[in-house]
Amino acid sequence: MSPTSNWNYPTAVRFGAGRIKELAEQCRIHGIKQPLLVTDAGLARAPMTLAALQSLQDAGMPAALFADLKPNPIGANLEAGLAAYRQGGHDGVVAFGGGSGLDMGKLIAFMSGQTRPVWDYEDIGDWWTRANPDGIAPVIAVPTTAGTGSEVGRAGVLTDEATHTKKIIFHPKMMPKVVICDPELTVGMPPKITAGTGMDALSHCLEAYCAPGFHPMADGIAVEGMRLVAQALPRVMKDPQDLEARAFMMAAAAMGATAFQKGLGGMHALAHPIGALFDTHHGMTNATLMPYVLQFNRDAIAPRIARLAAYLELAEASFDGFLKFVLTLRETVGVPHTLRDLGLDATAAAQVAEMAVQDPSAGGNPIPLDVSATRAIFDAAWHG
Repeated sequence: MSPTSNWNYPTAVRFGAGRIKELAEQCRIHGIKQPLLVTDAGLARAPMTLAALQSLQDAGMPAALFADLKPNPIGANLEAGLAAYRQGGHDGVVAFGGGSGLDMGKLIAFMSGQTRPVWDYEDIGDWWTRANPDGIAPVIAVPTTAGTGSEVGRAGVLTDEATHTKKIIFHPKMMPKVVICDPELTVGMPPKITAGTGMDALSHCLEAYCAPGFHPMADGIAVEGMRLVAQALPRVMKDPQDLEARAFMMAAAAMGATAFQKGLGGMHALAHPIGALFDTHHGMTNATLMPYVLQFNRDAIAPRIARLAAYLELAEASFDGFLKFVLTLRETVGVPHTLRDLGLDATAAAQVAEMAVQDPSAGGNPIPLDVSATRAIFDAAWHG
């Protein structure tokens, strides 16, 4: 029997150095006259943020800035953003920044015309059909990091403070109308953020590639995304001004998020509750977990990983060769080797294991995950 599957691919992307100059034009094309620029607190006063805001105002668009959000955004941040959006009479959003700013921008635009609580639109079954599609404002996405790929995603991650649970809010129309990928915006990233976001892009590609199911387009995008990370991330860490390598990383980030509609897996299933409980950097958490999840899944993915290793032209075209590559890359860019090194308390193991099984990402793991499995991965990643 021939394979059957459903495939969706992303939106228009304006890629290249200097393309941030097109921001006002793209707002105008997509009917945004009074945008709310949403970013995180760390970028609120950055020159590139202020320049983007000024470019909108110079174009006759009374834009305003919202940046009251945590690195792992919570429901209260969304409520504050919605209040700013409505009080300012805005008609669209410029989502600007890393994963938190991009996700929050998309969530504000999505919720701007809804009447139900945001948790009613969690990515469960067909809950997205509860939303009024006419109440979703347009979004222009401008990533300033190269990792999450949220700029080409149809969802946003939000932490429910009541349960300390990260939840994925989904709707097909949450996809930005257009993405401006300007690698010049990533040049000033601190080394730790460059490393964490870069490893996040790798984790997206890797888990998508390993997820079961027939999706050859996602697989092809994922392996090329991993090749770009393998080539470019060490270059960027060595020379932050390497614009070509920055561009490769920005492409890899979008590729990872495009590919992972096929599925994610144990890295993300564990990283989401760890981030919600300990407020760790998501990409760095994925990177810390990476070799331990690979080892857990070994029996199910070894032949596939061997093909990947060959494509990457590693010295050993095998599972072990790829694992050595991951360990070496982690060491090169400064990833903590264990969850203990990341600052986690071992007493959280049971809670994280329980929460990981409930995470939507768990369903994409090549080997089915139960609490004993997620606990085993946590313990291995904590002890090293």
